[in-house]
Amino acid sequence: MANIQSLDPSASPLDYYGWELRRQREAHGLKQGQLGDIIFCTGSLIGQIETTKKIPTRDFSERVDAALGTDGVFSRLIGLVLRSQLPNWFQPYAEMEAKATYISTYQAQVVYGLLQTEEYARAVLATGMPDDLDGLVAARMERQRILEREQPPLAWAILDEAVLHRPIGGPEVMRGQLARLLGFTGHRWMRVQVLPYRAGEHTSLDGAFNLLRFEDDPDIIYTEDLISGHMTANPDAIREAARRYAHLQAAALSVEDSAALITRVMEERYGEEQPRPDESTVA
Repeated sequence: MANIQSLDPSASPLDYYGWELRRQREAHGLKQGQLGDIIFCTGSLIGQIETTKKIPTRDFSERVDAALGTDGVFSRLIGLVLRSQLPNWFQPYAEMEAKATYISTYQAQVVYGLLQTEEYARAVLATGMPDDLDGLVAARMERQRILEREQPPLAWAILDEAVLHRPIGGPEVMRGQLARLLGFTGHRWMRVQVLPYRAGEHTSLDGAFNLLRFEDDPDIIYTEDLISGHMTANPDAIREAARRYAHLQAAALSVEDSAALITRVMEERYGEEQPRPDESTVA
């Protein structure tokens, strides 16, 4: 096990978190097991977090703040820690996403990250065979906190109908995911539309993209390839993205009709009781 004394608190947000956790614990005269008893976890978990072997959660951080009276230090640190767990190439986008006042996204393969349930996110992220799946999932859930702000960004998500039918994580996970999408029906800040199969060819057959707008900064378009992401504020690219998005919105179902389709897919494809192939009958 790594020695906390050797940790450089300036090396990363995670190193600083572990270093500060041990410093605060020892300042209160507590052993790892004693602090664990107070915040309802094991001393082993405390040790793993202090030595950066385990990624802390927001709930853990809030309990530590309450137990040690640290005035929200760890609750503030956790955002930096979790963001640092995102892939290096994605971190700049996450920072811009958090500052955006308007987000519009078209997704052809999976549900947009800000709208994913934890179970769905885990299934999606697991496909990349990451070294620390828990850290990536926690970081994705942390991104979603921008939707919980008093004044979150206005967001518009268009999902290809294929996203609803792709059984990521299995029927139970998909039921939960589609139910979450339905929860945004009538939402003040978030709109979800589905681009139906019958739309046929459309302006973004070549893939997903996100368009971010800001209060004072230039608009940004974000796309991904197999291994990295790309942002640009090039005016020509922004105009082309806006044109494509307008066409997608025109071809997509209304918010209400999209909700009806999501409900139908959830009930018919991912219902509680699905007949087995050998139980079907031929008329």
